[in-house]
Amino acid sequence: MQTSAALQRIQPSATLAMTSRVFELKRQGIDVIGLGAGEPDFDTPDFVKEAAIEAIRAGKTKYTNVDGTPELKQAILAKFARDNDLTYAENQISVNSGGKHTLFNAFCATIDAGDEVIVPAPYWVSYPDVVEFAGGTPVFIAAGADQNYKITPGQLDAAITAKTKWVVLNSPSNPTGAAYSAAELKALGEVLLRHPHVLIYADDMYEHILYDGFEFATIAQVVPQLYDRTLTANGVSKAYAMTGWRIGYAGGPVWLIKAIGKLQSQSTSNPCSISQAASVAALNGDQSFLKERVAAFQGRRDLVVSMLNQVNGMTCPRPEGAFYVYPEFAGLIGKTTPKGLTITTDEEMIGYLLDEARVAAVHGAAFGLSPAMRISYATSEALLTEACTRIQTACAALR
Repeated sequence: MQTSAALQRIQPSATLAMTSRVFELKRQGIDVIGLGAGEPDFDTPDFVKEAAIEAIRAGKTKYTNVDGTPELKQAILAKFARDNDLTYAENQISVNSGGKHTLFNAFCATIDAGDEVIVPAPYWVSYPDVVEFAGGTPVFIAAGADQNYKITPGQLDAAITAKTKWVVLNSPSNPTGAAYSAAELKALGEVLLRHPHVLIYADDMYEHILYDGFEFATIAQVVPQLYDRTLTANGVSKAYAMTGWRIGYAGGPVWLIKAIGKLQSQSTSNPCSISQAASVAALNGDQSFLKERVAAFQGRRDLVVSMLNQVNGMTCPRPEGAFYVYPEFAGLIGKTTPKGLTITTDEEMIGYLLDEARVAAVHGAAFGLSPAMRISYATSEALLTEACTRIQTACAALR
């Protein structure tokens, strides 16, 4: 007995594995600070909860349209018009069970064996695995801290071949928090205009979490000529602290949305009806609370960046958005722990921090760029201060 070849091509999510490990350590009564989970520590807004409760009371507990209720699609259309100057029709909108589901549907509905998907590195852990599950080949473009974790037009042009099916653009980025400006997206778009066979997956999940006045842009907005081959993906998980509600959505060309719906009709069917009702309230409701939460995230970002940059051998760029930092620590590789273990990989470094400092992060190799780690600062400043102090102490003990 064995699993399918498709399943054997992928690995379990490294971020979810670390989150599960932290849960287990805490159940054992161990004092561990988890900085691995990619979710806001804020609660879902009360007006969103109330909408869900009302939907339950109103009996909205039946099947809905496979790819989303008309009410939610209308809210998404209004959101795209309001925030991104993008105009879609209802048959250009797909609602899915989370952003990861949107990605899975889009790639599995379009990728054949031999197709290539360009994935800038560092990348969200699911991009390459979903490509490989679908039978495609991920093609990585490395963009380190020296490039502020953003690919250049020259790199993109060099990576595109006749086999390229998709290019993934994630801004602000998970895991680095780097965000592309409108000018940077336009420059990448000029390259893509020369390659009309390439589709663009614009992952805008962290759209509303931006700092220092940085203005969000998405590629179909900046380069309208790419509208017909761009899937603009988003969701309610991050901005509205609704990770557990599992609602992602996307706008794109009719043929692609229809294909996604066909696959979804034979897999999950419709997303949760109650979560859809809550998402209508989230998208249509008062958005003013976002500014307060973003201000809190910015303060946490500044705290973490400052404390990690005090560690000898570690460099932590200041991200434009999301709630992650991606410190690189080539200067710590090759050093020895107080117990005599030589640190040779970032995974060993993460293990050392977990065992000795009781701080959990995710190793950079999982995101395609080492030696580094992803730290989520979506927790209180008190815990972040304690965690960074522990990291400083543990790193200072290396020889």
